[in-house]
Amino acid sequence: MLTRRRVLAGFGAAAGVAAASGFPRPALAQATKVTFTTSWIPEGPNLFATVARDKGFWKKHGLDVSVARGSGSGAAAQAVAAGTFDFGMAATPTAIIQASRNLPITCIGQINYDALMGIAVLSASPIKSPRDLEGRKLGASVTSGEYPFLPLFAEKAGFDLKKVDLVQIDGKVRERSLVEKQVDAVSSFATSTLPSLVPLGTELRFMLFREAGLDFYGQSLITQPARIEKDPGLTEAFVTGAMEAIRFTMTDFDEAVNVFLKANSEVAISSTGKAYARIGLGLTNLTNLVPEVKEKGFGYADPAKVATMTDVVVRYGAGDKAVRPDPAALFTNRFAGTVKLEGKDLAAAEAQAAPYRKYVI
Repeated sequence: MLTRRRVLAGFGAAAGVAAASGFPRPALAQATKVTFTTSWIPEGPNLFATVARDKGFWKKHGLDVSVARGSGSGAAAQAVAAGTFDFGMAATPTAIIQASRNLPITCIGQINYDALMGIAVLSASPIKSPRDLEGRKLGASVTSGEYPFLPLFAEKAGFDLKKVDLVQIDGKVRERSLVEKQVDAVSSFATSTLPSLVPLGTELRFMLFREAGLDFYGQSLITQPARIEKDPGLTEAFVTGAMEAIRFTMTDFDEAVNVFLKANSEVAISSTGKAYARIGLGLTNLTNLVPEVKEKGFGYADPAKVATMTDVVVRYGAGDKAVRPDPAALFTNRFAGTVKLEGKDLAAAEAQAAPYRKYVI
């Protein structure tokens, strides 16, 4: 419950940040309503949004943010470009693809730094390498962020995708299709599939795209370029609140999970809900223990990596009519780097993420 003292303290903190940045910020007493869409159902990579909203990280910066669950990175990027939402999140490679198709979006901060895209198979599966997918059924959802890169993964991993029986499935039944052996493998994000199946006792192997040389950033916060220019203070307030929440999820892991479960009753009432949330967040946090965050702060995107990633994505995953977007315009560090992870906080984050490393190594 907010007291007058806490409100004044929060106002002072927000005003201090605004003064330091030089951008005018929304006044706390007149919270600006903002709409935000995640890229998928409630899970580890978007858990920060619940924390930012319910722990007051956005509120202290003068924002009243509504959070909508998404149905895929492509759909989220299109919704933001159309103005349906003020801000959103999308798999970074998908954001590049949409920008190459002239959608007006800009990546305003990295949420995580490894997409963890890949192919999941049951541990007992005879599929031991990507080449073994030939002649097998591979379940995939066209709205999922990794889908456009299946041809590129096939090329890099050395197998013929035309020899794979590609089965279109709804993302909501993807994991069940694998467990029930309706398909032999599924393409997905490890942060979605592992948390869903590991708590059920299902043993998996994950063939990550990065093992074939596809080193993609994870997910980005996105908005329209026009919104940035019209109100940079609003954008900065949104990004800063989000990054403070991400830091919180890494240093106050248990509390972050509790906040998420309280807000998502459908997850909390499940017998595996808590494990689902913890594994998803643990995997996500692992991807943020990178030089970009340690040296530059949360949200920072390395310009050299961004340029290389843009070249690869446009050449192999965007289609013949795609036009390479200018990475310097598509990605901005204008609002990144103000939130740091140092000293005891960094040590705590590394310790809390360590148990989840086994799932992706």
